[in-house]
Amino acid sequence: MNDEAMAALLEDAARSSGLAPLQIAGRSLLPVVQGGMGVGVSAGGLAGAVAALGAIGTISSVDLRRHHPDLMEQTAHLSSEPGTRERIDAANLEALKREIARARALSGGRGLIAVNIMRAVSAYEAYVRHSLECGIDAVIVGAGLPLDLPDLARDFPKTALIPILSDARGVQLVVRKWEKKGRLPDAIVIEHPKLAGGHLGAAKVADLHDRRFDFDVVIPEVLAFFRASGIEGRIPLIAAGGISSLQDIKQLQALGASGAQLGTAFAVTKECDAHPDFKRVLANAGPEDMVEFTSVAGLPARAVRTPWLDKYLRLEPRLQQHAHQKAHCTMWFDCLSQCGLRDGKASWGQFCIDKSLGHALEGSTDKGLFFRGAGRLPFGSQIRSVRELMQWMVAGTMPADLMTQGQS
Repeated sequence: MNDEAMAALLEDAARSSGLAPLQIAGRSLLPVVQGGMGVGVSAGGLAGAVAALGAIGTISSVDLRRHHPDLMEQTAHLSSEPGTRERIDAANLEALKREIARARALSGGRGLIAVNIMRAVSAYEAYVRHSLECGIDAVIVGAGLPLDLPDLARDFPKTALIPILSDARGVQLVVRKWEKKGRLPDAIVIEHPKLAGGHLGAAKVADLHDRRFDFDVVIPEVLAFFRASGIEGRIPLIAAGGISSLQDIKQLQALGASGAQLGTAFAVTKECDAHPDFKRVLANAGPEDMVEFTSVAGLPARAVRTPWLDKYLRLEPRLQQHAHQKAHCTMWFDCLSQCGLRDGKASWGQFCIDKSLGHALEGSTDKGLFFRGAGRLPFGSQIRSVRELMQWMVAGTMPADLMTQGQS
C-alpha cells in the first residue's frame, strides 16, 4: 500500500476511533506530531515519512551538516581561524535547506512539515529566517520564550508559528506579547517536564515534578485563559510527554487538547535518521536507566544512563569547581547563546552538547548523550516502522507479530 492510500486509511481509522483532527494553518491533520530531536535525529527522512501519512513531521534544525558528507568535509577540519563560525553556520543552513526539500519530496504534499528551532541557540534568528525562506509549513520554537517570532515571520503570514511551553503562565506571557504584534500562535505545544526527553521546561531539576505541569492542570488553565481573553477555539493545544497510545490521545482530547506530540517513540522507528545503535540504546532503556541532570544550557535534562554520562556525572563536581570562561567554543562555533562549558558557568553542565549529541547520533555510548523521554514505548524494545506506530496511535492496532508475543 502506498503512502497516499495509507494516509487515507489512517484518517478513516482516527475518525472511527473517535479522534478529532488537528486543525492547523487551514489543514486537517491526524492529531499526532513527531517531536523535533537533535542533533540530526529527526531530519528530512523521518519528518517526511510522518508527514506522508497525514501528520506533522518535524526537522530539528541544529547541526544538520552531519548528514551531508560534502558539508562535513568542508567544515570538519576548521578550527579557530577567522571565518570559521560563519562557514560552519553557512554549511548548517545549506543542510537545513536540503533536509526541508527532502522531507517535502517524501511527504508527497500530505501532512505538514515543521522545523524545530531552539530559542537558546545563537543562530536562532538565522534558522528561523532560512526556514521561512525555504517555504517551511511551520516553525516550532522551544528552549526559551520566542517573543520575537511574529516579528521574524512578519512577511510569512501563512506559515504556522508554534511555541513550546510548559505551564499556563508561560502561555499567557507569549500570547499577550504576540497579540500586541498582531498575531496569535497557530498552535501551542504543552510539554510536560516530568515526562519529556532532552532539555526540559523547568527552572531546575527539583521543579520537574511540580503539579502545575500536569496536563489535567495546565490544559484547563490555558483554556480558561483563552475564554477570558476572547480567543477560545483559535489556538489548538498539543500535549507532549509520556504519550504512547490511542487511549492517551483520547484522554488528552477529553481534557481539551487537540493533538499529541511524541519524540522517543518516533526516534526508535526504522525511518528515524539516527544510527541503528542509537535506536537500540533508546529502545532498551527502562525507567531505571533514566537520569535527570543540569545540562550545559542550564536547563534540566533527561537522558539514558550510559558509560559516558556515568563518567561525566562522577567528574562533574570537579569540572564545575574548575569552570572558567573559554576564548572559543570547543566546536569552534557558538551553538548555544549561553553555554556552561564555554562561558564558565559553574552550576551548569560542563561538556560540549553538540559533540556529545553528535556521538549519540552515531550510536556511541562511550562518547554520546542519549536524550530520551521517561515514558514506556509502544512496542517495547522493538524497532518498528512509522506506519506501524501511526496505526497504533490512531487506531489502536498492534502489529500482528507483537500481538502473538503478548506485547501490549
